[in-house]
Amino acid sequence: MFDELLRTLKQFEKPRSISVPMKIEADADGYVDKECPSETCRFSFKVRDDDWRDKVRDEEVFCPFCGHTAAAKSWYTTEQVEWAKRAAFTKFKGLINEAMKQDASNWNRRQPRNALVSITLRVNDAPQELLLPLAATEPMRLKIACESCGCRYSVIGSAYFCPSCGHNSAERLFDQSLGKIEAALSSIPAIRSALADLDTAENTVRLLIENGLQQAITAFQRFAEALFQKTTPEPKARQNVFQNLEEGSNLWESASGKSYRDHLSEVELALLRRFFQQRHLLAHREGLVDQQYIDRSGDLSYRVGQRLVVRETDVRRCLELIQRLGSGLRSDIG
Repeated sequence: MFDELLRTLKQFEKPRSISVPMKIEADADGYVDKECPSETCRFSFKVRDDDWRDKVRDEEVFCPFCGHTAAAKSWYTTEQVEWAKRAAFTKFKGLINEAMKQDASNWNRRQPRNALVSITLRVNDAPQELLLPLAATEPMRLKIACESCGCRYSVIGSAYFCPSCGHNSAERLFDQSLGKIEAALSSIPAIRSALADLDTAENTVRLLIENGLQQAITAFQRFAEALFQKTTPEPKARQNVFQNLEEGSNLWESASGKSYRDHLSEVELALLRRFFQQRHLLAHREGLVDQQYIDRSGDLSYRVGQRLVVRETDVRRCLELIQRLGSGLRSDIG
């Protein structure tokens, strides 16, 4: 009685027995939605449609945020996967319905005419669900072109790796890091107004400011290290040399012919040196002043044992000096 239905069901025993064509729509700027398959990341980003086709390799794609790698077929978004599941189920229901209708038709044709008892089968022909194509999400504001392979992609927030080649751009990371610090500082009034408890608000603001100072100097250190490696094929430098302004300046001069003094005045370098020493106190002594800090920074406003006070204006001044010095180092190597 149910021969056609059984044949149809048997087809589904084969792997990939249902094929549902799925066209990934590009957004208004020509970028397609992707999502990191790592459960701990799930970072959403976009890749220019033609670059995904022509530049990105089938064997390996890189997450712009965490660097996770997987084959190109693994980067569908959660919404795209859910749409495909729903489309497959809709097609499955349609095939089952058609098989049952065929079985009913075959059964009814075999029934004798004018019989005393006649049994007919009827299948309720419910309207099949029509799935509209999955629309792309809105274009993302930050658009990036990889300086190594040219792949174009876009993100919200930060990106560290090219999805096509995995290239990590030190210059872009430096700019992103400083931009995030500036944005965090600009949020201080909102934080103070949002937190009803004054102690909590001030502690939160203090930590944000102190972290901003540390992050700014760390960003410069990583940036200077990466640029230095570009200038010399086999760099010979001790670890963390660019945490020390004097050593870093001398090393940079040996590689490029210019020192930090070509980009900042002595007064500005002295102030930046103080910020570098303050970062060391925050990172290693919880901000408690020691004699080494006083000797190396020349900051006589503190006594040994006092707690360092870092203000928002200090971090903004540090950012300004680091940005100017970073721009100078870029120009030194063309």
